[in-house]
Amino acid sequence: MLLKDVALALDAEILCCEELLDREVKTCFACDMVSEMLLHVQSNTLLITSLTNAHVLHAALVMDALAVVFVGGKRPDNTVIKNAEHSGLPLMTTKKHIFECCGLLYKEGLRGYEH
Repeated sequence: MLLKDVALALDAEILCCEELLDREVKTCFACDMVSEMLLHVQSNTLLITSLTNAHVLHAALVMDALAVVFVGGKRPDNTVIKNAEHSGLPLMTTKKHIFECCGLLYKEGLRGYEH
């Protein structure tokens, strides 16, 4: 599944790095705790969260996430978006909530990573 397919499936608005949406997504992780993100996520994973602060951006960069989807219509402030763009990390926002996003992406064939 490509990032642009994720955006389409989630009816997501692209916040930055639209030119990078041809990247392939193989795994997904959804949570709202930065410590869990850092503990459990492998590189090249799609991160789904409702957290919009700068800590999420830093965690996503440390774990080498493929992209971040913000749920519930939330969007980070412009500083976070600009930093993500500078770092080449695509950001998206959707009005859907975490549970629905995970279900839709699972239905499309995307899976969580193996422990």
